[in-house]
Amino acid sequence: MNVAVPPPPPPHLRLYEFAKTALIKIFAFPYATVCDLYCDGGVDTDKWCDAQVGHYIGIDASASGVSDARELWENKRKPFTAEFIELDPSDDDFEAQVQEKGIQADIVCCMQHLQLCFESEERAKKLLNNASSLLKPGGYFFGMTPDSSTIWTKYQKNVEASHNKGLKNVPNSIRSENYTITFEVEEEKFPFFGKKYQLKFASEAVSENHCLVHFPSLMRLAREAGLEYVEIQNLTEFYDDNRTQFAPMLGGYSASFLDARGKLVTRSYDILGFYSTFVFQKPDPDAIPPIVTPDLHDTDSAQEEDWLRQQQAADDGRRPHTDVLPLDHEKGILGPGPADMRL
Repeated sequence: MNVAVPPPPPPHLRLYEFAKTALIKIFAFPYATVCDLYCDGGVDTDKWCDAQVGHYIGIDASASGVSDARELWENKRKPFTAEFIELDPSDDDFEAQVQEKGIQADIVCCMQHLQLCFESEERAKKLLNNASSLLKPGGYFFGMTPDSSTIWTKYQKNVEASHNKGLKNVPNSIRSENYTITFEVEEEKFPFFGKKYQLKFASEAVSENHCLVHFPSLMRLAREAGLEYVEIQNLTEFYDDNRTQFAPMLGGYSASFLDARGKLVTRSYDILGFYSTFVFQKPDPDAIPPIVTPDLHDTDSAQEEDWLRQQQAADDGRRPHTDVLPLDHEKGILGPGPADMRL
């Protein structure tokens, strides 16, 4: 009797799964308590199992997502304890309910839906405050999101090309071999919040709804929530920085993703370049600071004064793109983006 073998997942899903696995391998450690925001049916519990975490907390706004995550954990008999909570990580009462349950995590992750929280500043702020409230001192909040620098730069190139051709209408879409992005409203300015678009991968029948994530605003809101900026990095650079460690693993997802030297082929580069990592850390006041040579120039004070001056100078009520430090200006005001897409 022949058993039908299901087709492999499409390339963008396999590359996305690789990136999540790689991030978890870097930040997870044995017996850690991890809180998975928007856990989406517990799709990443196998990855946390491989990382030998001690306790898993799956939180999702969807009742079915929480139920599916619980069922998956029970059926596979994971070697860690777990609890599942139906709660929107961007809700006002999230922190109170979590504190009532006494939840404190070493790691909080958000592998999806961060972009949906950027529908408004208030919603994004709530998510970051709630993530911070979950973390133990010294803990990390990390995840992945579509890279707005890549998306917006490609869009601006389309706009510029239209102007050069003398066209009056601004294009509202971006197309690559692997995906199509369509904006709801054509505009040439980058709004900090609420810039909506639809994403459709070539192998998918339906589109996903997203919002652009303005990285300087993400950094500012994280800082206000008590989280220190560690890194925002496009996945192409994330892979290159960790190629020695992760090339064999990515090759296991598909040999066609890499060339003979272990470098990303064009398709892999395009798909991974669509995403970015983000990493923040909750400061630990009891941590022993590293011994460093004193700097006679008070850089922090100078940066803070410059930050305040920029806020006061904003004439349209919005904060300027450069209001958050540290920020690598070589990588553009919106965030990293792959090398050939930087502003």
